[in-house]
Amino acid sequence: MAAPSPSPPPNLLSPPHFQPDRASFFLKTCSNFPQLKQIHAKIIRHNLTNDQLLARHLITVSSSFGETQYASLVFRQLHSPSTFTWNLMIRSLSVNNKPREALLLFILMLTIHSELDKFTLPFVIKACLASSSLRLGTQVHGLAIKAGFFTDVFLQNTLMDLYFKCRRPDYGCKVFDEMPGRNIVSWTTVLYGLVSNERLDDAEIVFRQMPMRNVVSWTAMITAYVKNRRPDEAFQLFRRMQVDDVEPNEFTLVSMLQASTQLGSLSMGRWVHDYAHKNGFLLDCFLGTALIDMYSKCGSLEDARRVFDVMESKSLATWNSMITSLGVHGLGDEALSLFEEMEDEEGVEPDAITFVGVLSACANTANVKDGLRYFLRMIYVYGITPIEEHNACMIQLLEQALEADKVDSMDYDSNINTSFEVESTDRVNERLENWNQHHITFSKWDAD
Repeated sequence: MAAPSPSPPPNLLSPPHFQPDRASFFLKTCSNFPQLKQIHAKIIRHNLTNDQLLARHLITVSSSFGETQYASLVFRQLHSPSTFTWNLMIRSLSVNNKPREALLLFILMLTIHSELDKFTLPFVIKACLASSSLRLGTQVHGLAIKAGFFTDVFLQNTLMDLYFKCRRPDYGCKVFDEMPGRNIVSWTTVLYGLVSNERLDDAEIVFRQMPMRNVVSWTAMITAYVKNRRPDEAFQLFRRMQVDDVEPNEFTLVSMLQASTQLGSLSMGRWVHDYAHKNGFLLDCFLGTALIDMYSKCGSLEDARRVFDVMESKSLATWNSMITSLGVHGLGDEALSLFEEMEDEEGVEPDAITFVGVLSACANTANVKDGLRYFLRMIYVYGITPIEEHNACMIQLLEQALEADKVDSMDYDSNINTSFEVESTDRVNERLENWNQHHITFSKWDAD
């Protein structure tokens, strides 16, 4: 009997077989889109394309990189996607600002895959909201009732959000009233919804009825008082919030700074600033900009500038607030100097609001020459179309230039009173006409 031939030794250099768990590991550690495509190619080579779990990983990761088209390609390669996978694809499109594509996919799901679950519809409702499709949202509402999912709290909260944000507060309140069970999100959603629809009296009733309140609830009510210019009540509620031992967040403090501004109370604004400092709030762009605005409007430009100077990071809104504050207080040269500093700042580019501040600074200091120069720079360098506020500043500068010409002419010859008025009127009309073509003539004030 012949001896059996020995089996060949294993090839230790050959890679192990590419199993789904190994593919999942690579997808979880994937850090960029090119790497994802390499992993996907390997999945295809090993005939794993119809693995639902791997497909969901691919959709999730590609969506996280904003590559919804690639995620859709992966989805279309599946022979029979599960409800979970349909939901995931609809969600991916919705959160990546592709609501219409999400709605089309949902309609396709109803056509060829009738199995829905309670997780499907909230994503669809959010897509309806993002695409301002209230009509389809109400149809989804009816479908939820028919399918027996309407008692789901998450779905009801999403529906309330849709109705309130589409300016249908009565529908939102009806959903809330018919809820068999509510959580803190339900109460906060209806509170925010009523506030945003300017139904403050109803919001106060809901706030008093809330079984429990968190910082979001308190802040929503405080913000509502500030929005309706009732700063005293905002401060009263803030004190109640402290008595209830609820820690405010930076949104609460920004609302309190706005309330201080409405009261014109520098002392109250300083108290809020001191509270933020003592309680460890970081002077970030949001809080810092609110402080600059408060100090400026309450008459302490020195404090506003001090806050601006100590801020480590500044947003465009921060620069705009400081430039405008300097201009309003008559420090036009400082405002223009700060604007030039802003232009040198990496990652910050001026917008229309910035130039309102710059041109206002020029108008408030009768700086006609720089006003013209920055107006043309705004149009031709930054491509910003003039808005009403820009035009108002330029008209003010035109009047200042005309007044200067008038004074000079009167010094030159005091006997041309009548003819000067006629000539001046013609000159203003001509300049305003030329201004529309962005060819502005300011007599001897023309930019060099």
